[in-house]
Amino acid sequence: MDIMEAMRARHSVRSYTDKPIEGETLQALETLIGECNRESGLHIQLVRNEPMAFDSTMAHYGKFSGVRNYLAMVGKKDKRLDETCGYYGEKIVLAAQTLGLNTCWVGLTFKKIPDAFQIADGEKLAIVIAIGYGATQGAAHKSKDSAAVSKAKDAPEWFKNGVEAALLAPTAINQQKFLFTLHGDKVSAKAGLGPFSKVDLGIVKYHFELGSGKERAVWL
Repeated sequence: MDIMEAMRARHSVRSYTDKPIEGETLQALETLIGECNRESGLHIQLVRNEPMAFDSTMAHYGKFSGVRNYLAMVGKKDKRLDETCGYYGEKIVLAAQTLGLNTCWVGLTFKKIPDAFQIADGEKLAIVIAIGYGATQGAAHKSKDSAAVSKAKDAPEWFKNGVEAALLAPTAINQQKFLFTLHGDKVSAKAGLGPFSKVDLGIVKYHFELGSGKERAVWL
């Protein structure tokens, strides 16, 4: 499975088996996390074999079960933290899908467990991502039309492809509150109002880059 196939196959999964993340899969995941931390300045941490964060009333309300592993998306407090966590978190999420793992972005329905991960002075936890071997492969979400999330006159194919890829991205409560606007050969991306919308913006920008083939050079 390549990264584009992973984008189409990946759905949010809330129930997991007890199969551990280990061996070459663990090594590949930890290598990617290290690369993302070095590139972004984030302090992303993989928490393994920790069942308490998703054994709370909130987690049960969110219909999570069997979650023992998760990514703690931690970084320095600044106005770009949420977007950066979304971008690099989704990079890990899609790579995890190619490794046979399943994931789910989690904003509120978990409990912080002391000493499960580190938060240094000046840092904060933005969001977590459940990860492991899913009991199912999840299901596709309903999606808006591309015209509802983009503005472009005589849009080139790469722009259309980018928007379509963005619509495959996970967003908080499936809100899809983002807008891509074409300006010549550049694109502006704006987050709408809603919970975790700035995290969502980072996620959809990563998807747009993959779909359009333009990478970061596309952004205004």
